[in-house]
Amino acid sequence: MTTRNFAYPKVGALIAAAITIAGCSTSDNNSGDGSAAAGETTTRENCGIDVAVTEPPQRIYAAYQPAIEVAHSLGVSDRLIGTAYLDAQVLPEYADAQATVDYVESLPSRDELLGENPDFVLSGFNGVFSETASSSVGTRASLSALGVQTWILSPLCPSADGLADAAIDPASVRIENIYSDLRDLGALWDVEENAEAVIAELTARFEALANAVGDAEKPRIAVVTPRADGTLSIASGTDFVTQIINAAGGVNVFEDLTELRNIQISEEELIQRNPDIILTSKCCDASYTDDDALPDVETIRTNPALANIDAVRNNQVYPFLFADRAAGVRAAHAAEKIAALIHPDLVSE
Repeated sequence: MTTRNFAYPKVGALIAAAITIAGCSTSDNNSGDGSAAAGETTTRENCGIDVAVTEPPQRIYAAYQPAIEVAHSLGVSDRLIGTAYLDAQVLPEYADAQATVDYVESLPSRDELLGENPDFVLSGFNGVFSETASSSVGTRASLSALGVQTWILSPLCPSADGLADAAIDPASVRIENIYSDLRDLGALWDVEENAEAVIAELTARFEALANAVGDAEKPRIAVVTPRADGTLSIASGTDFVTQIINAAGGVNVFEDLTELRNIQISEEELIQRNPDIILTSKCCDASYTDDDALPDVETIRTNPALANIDAVRNNQVYPFLFADRAAGVRAAHAAEKIAALIHPDLVSE
């Protein structure tokens, strides 16, 4: 087959302009109907909870990589009072913006968060508001009572406030929900034009990828993290990486498992599933790149028990980052990365 090199227009080109515009003014970006403006109440539903603002939030706290990158993508970097818990380096188009905001490695406690006086908390995962998580800052209802509005990226929505991954509805784990989040946050934050630009860019990239790999054979992929105790953790069908793999022209070999996003399995089960390709899932440090996942690749490749798995026999074990499994604006980047690995005759990075 003829190799097709895709010079995908990166989200960052549009986002850089959006950040520049937003950095000059946070109130002049109102694009019209439905967006937040002073004196008007704008309401959007998120995970079954009404999120209402009477003016665009000015003190936004972003927790976890997907939330941090979404905030930068929408051009509100100048409104970020704090960011926490990156899984890897932010995408290059956000590096300069991230360098200008406060960052801490660990999630804040409830008291630490409230000490920052946020008016809006955006989270890339649901655990930060879970009643059972050690890192919880409290339920969304408890923060709303203090005047702090909150948002969870929709593919991670639990079925009720205070719950976590076990309560995710698999039907909500869809790429389209990224667009919905961007559009709704654009309205709440008064940056609708920025949101539509990012959505258009992501849509174009996913459409180009679909056209490239649509008729190709779909290899069976496992996203695997070797654990110190000799067991393995895999990404299930509920994890957003399943959607990314599908967009890249593959299939998650553990797609049928949906009780949790991350599931511990034995070596025997991985052998039984016999994936064509294995991706690692390196996490969690703000400095990480794909190179930091190479030790996990070596651990899998040199494990005698896994030697007869097709992915290992055929040298199809690749470094991959947990950050690239996320339901956020880097999803197109992640899908392109996987597609270039599994369909090198059709796609190149």
